[in-house]
Amino acid sequence: MKSKLTLLCMVFLLMTSYGFAQKDPQSIITGKVSIAKYHDRTELDQLPKGELLTLYNERIEVIVKILPNIAFATKPGVTMSSLGIPDTKDNRKALEENVKAVNTYFESTMSFQNKVLPYSDKSNLISAILFYEETLKSLHTYSEFNKY
Repeated sequence: MKSKLTLLCMVFLLMTSYGFAQKDPQSIITGKVSIAKYHDRTELDQLPKGELLTLYNERIEVIVKILPNIAFATKPGVTMSSLGIPDTKDNRKALEENVKAVNTYFESTMSFQNKVLPYSDKSNLISAILFYEETLKSLHTYSEFNKY
């Protein structure tokens, strides 16, 4: 009986401490935020349209999740606290709502893209992929614009 009481107390203490433990701060940029490879037109010309559609969608995902937040960060792992933004309930809620809105927008965009994008011209698709890749490459030099 005594061992059951001790075990019950231990479980209760663990559950209580878990309930009061602080959550890790949420990153401003979450999800897929990089692409595996950049391409040139010759490479893309040789790919079938199905693979081009996948590449196009991957680049949209990265752009949607990074570009609106470049004033704060260009890489994942940056939190409000690390930027000196007060970690208040209102700020955390605003960040959570922003992340939710980005995910909702991305899902809606992908739904549309998956239905309509297969009808696009292969040459236009390649041009868009190359444009998106150039945009993503420019993120590597973004810090050069931030002189302060």
